[in-house]
Amino acid sequence: MTRRIDVTGTGGVSLAAWEFGDPPKTGELPGAPTGRRTGPDPGEEPADAPGHGVLLLHGLMGRASHWAPTARWLSERHRAVALDQRGHGRSEKPEQAAYTREAYVEDAEAAIEQLGLAPVVLIGHAMGALTGWQLAAKRPDLVRGLIICDMRASALGAASQREWESWFKAWPLPFATLADVRKWFGEDDPWVERPNPSRGEFYAEVMHEGPDGWRPVFDPEQMLKTRETWVYDAHWEELTQVRCPTLVVRGLDGELGRAEAQEMVRVLPRGQYAEVADAGHLVHYDQPDAWRAAIEPFLDGFTD
Repeated sequence: MTRRIDVTGTGGVSLAAWEFGDPPKTGELPGAPTGRRTGPDPGEEPADAPGHGVLLLHGLMGRASHWAPTARWLSERHRAVALDQRGHGRSEKPEQAAYTREAYVEDAEAAIEQLGLAPVVLIGHAMGALTGWQLAAKRPDLVRGLIICDMRASALGAASQREWESWFKAWPLPFATLADVRKWFGEDDPWVERPNPSRGEFYAEVMHEGPDGWRPVFDPEQMLKTRETWVYDAHWEELTQVRCPTLVVRGLDGELGRAEAQEMVRVLPRGQYAEVADAGHLVHYDQPDAWRAAIEPFLDGFTD
């Protein structure tokens, strides 16, 4: 069972969180929207909450539903919540809102506190992983464990941002059908080296149908603005400040190389390493069973 929970992010941006599995029995907060379940009082640990809290953070252009297979098996033992981050999924996408690193970190912080998940295990993919380790460095009291999935700590630079700008312009929008979406992102996209059906499915999940066809649920310009707040900077210093146990996971064909991943593990005070064969950047989506095998032993260390 999946339930939507409303969260208020920094600057008053409305965020949609999704809880998988049966929720703990708690009352509604005063003033909660009718028909929407809310979490417990901030900091309150529900008496019958399973395991510990896990917050899943998607990457740039992603959405909470991309975590559904992971969240469902997590919910068998833990309280698993996935967040649609600002500008993504069903969360608000106000043009004038901040799309800075600070805003994304503060949103995750607000979600943990409003949903009573602390101390939480954070699982982040790409941009969500960066948000995770920046929050763990900022608020060690909120984070008991961290999983970083295929996110680099090095600066990517101006050339990378230009490549993304060109890539967005190459999208043949609008797509006539979802089948066209799957084919383009899974086969025809110039960034695809060989057919990748799971990549096609990944992007099909972030499309919605309008009068003229299928377009992304996000604004590509907002995505570029969001991305430019991290691509020019390296993020090694924050890694050194993460005190909780941290697992760095990479797909063998992903964007995070082995040498950089192992250096990230080295600078992390309590870093561990795992890799997933036959997986690209979308590790959890490409190889869900191997992804589970890579992270479950780490998570077992937090079972109460």
